[in-house]
Amino acid sequence: MSKIQRAILSVTDKTGLADFARQLTKLGVELISTGGTAKLLRDSGIAVKDISELTGFPEMLDGRVKTLHPKVHGGILHRREDPAHRAAVAEHGIAAIDMVVVNLYAFEKTAAKPGAGFDELIENIDIGGPSMIRSAAKNFHDVAIVTSPNDYQAIAEELARAQGSLSLETKWKLAQKAFATTAAYDSVIASTLEGIPDINNFQPPAPAELRSAGQPGAAIPTSSGTFPQTLRLSFQKTLDLRYGENPHQKAAMYSDGSGLGVANGRQLQGKELSYNNIVDLQAAWDLAQEFSGPEDEPVCAIIKHTNPCGTATGKTLAEAFKRALECDPVSAFGGVIGVNRPIDAAAAEEMHKLFVEVIGAPGFDQAAKEKFASKKNLRLLEIVPAAPAWVLKNVSGGILLQDADMRPLQASDLRVVTRRAPTPEETRALLFAWKVCKHVKSNAIVYARDGQTVGVGAGQMSRVDSAKIGAMKAQLPLAGTVAASDAFFPFPDGVEEIAKAGATAIIQPGGSQRDPEVIAAADRLGLAMLFTGVRHFRH
Repeated sequence: MSKIQRAILSVTDKTGLADFARQLTKLGVELISTGGTAKLLRDSGIAVKDISELTGFPEMLDGRVKTLHPKVHGGILHRREDPAHRAAVAEHGIAAIDMVVVNLYAFEKTAAKPGAGFDELIENIDIGGPSMIRSAAKNFHDVAIVTSPNDYQAIAEELARAQGSLSLETKWKLAQKAFATTAAYDSVIASTLEGIPDINNFQPPAPAELRSAGQPGAAIPTSSGTFPQTLRLSFQKTLDLRYGENPHQKAAMYSDGSGLGVANGRQLQGKELSYNNIVDLQAAWDLAQEFSGPEDEPVCAIIKHTNPCGTATGKTLAEAFKRALECDPVSAFGGVIGVNRPIDAAAAEEMHKLFVEVIGAPGFDQAAKEKFASKKNLRLLEIVPAAPAWVLKNVSGGILLQDADMRPLQASDLRVVTRRAPTPEETRALLFAWKVCKHVKSNAIVYARDGQTVGVGAGQMSRVDSAKIGAMKAQLPLAGTVAASDAFFPFPDGVEEIAKAGATAIIQPGGSQRDPEVIAAADRLGLAMLFTGVRHFRH
């Protein structure tokens, strides 16, 4: 293992750099740097040589050209064991560079900034940084490439133990990470620029269109509603799971690096998460986030096998949980909970009585944490909301990509199609049931009162069967409830079954060839019916 004697440092993210540079200096490493990085090091009292002293050429073109020079890349790329390479660099006075510490212009942050102009995007495409990274990673036998501040401490410790050297295994791992970094960086640039069809009429994306993954490379639909010709994805593994849906399947979880959403939730306690836990937690979290407006009450969703077995609002989170549990307490056992408010002591006291696998919330107060602490296996996750952007689904030979189902229901969407209009109380209950129904597997029928599910019929091959099962599952009285259907009724029998159960009003998309027969059945049975014109299939 050769000793590291000379290092180039040129970083955008300067986290921890001064401390790392001091440790290198103590080991006798000569430091060479550029622009703002060199200034930071000098201001920190660390001796550093400017890149122009190494190359004999000034930084120019507003910093566009500074490291693109044979004395930089020759110093990085020459093979130390090759006599011809050694002779060539000696002939041209090129000094060996044994370590490159580089991270890149934050292009993805610029792309995600509201109002970012086209010229700003282009200027934040790093050229010299990726070039040095690739050179160092290619020559990993002789050069250590460091692209993440997270690696500084481990590298410094190994250097100290090995008298200034790094093992080949460490340099290979760093090279692998380096190539992944440049690949992801190029990917996010390509994905972003592909979404700009006309540079002469460039419009910065609106904030809602800027679902940029913190790790570069997550392709997004363009503002015009089209999808990229080439789909580029880049995610970092955060968790090896014990197994997948079943014990014979392997599984892992990956993060987009944004710090948002379920994949980036902070686990406060409990056993390690399973694949099924995460899938159910996402379903619970998505349903709870349907009630994220400032006017929405606290809500609790209890999920089993991705379907809600109880959802309710309440004046407090404790009340919401108790009302959600009333819907189907048998199925709720061993379920997953999602809420739209931080969990307080009162809510924790109630939830503590039920065996659940996971609770996902925006936060937990100290009293709630102390209450849950006695349940060592219960997983608690703090989650920062993330706006859904798209949905991927595997198919053999490829994948499907679609926008997330985020179509909000507007007042103008609602159309009374029966002779009787729903009462204000029925309308509130119908709108609540509609939000829940969207998160039930198709065919979906949800019976509800104002702010409380009463029966859920999920995933049946016929809609009338879902209506029957939803009524059969009900533990609370069905008389006076309302019902929501995720898609139209193809025949009047579903409406007849709902009326038989005791519901008085229905909300559904409409659009069936037999809508007149369905409406006639509702009128005959004294039901009120709203059409939304919006379908919410969930396959």
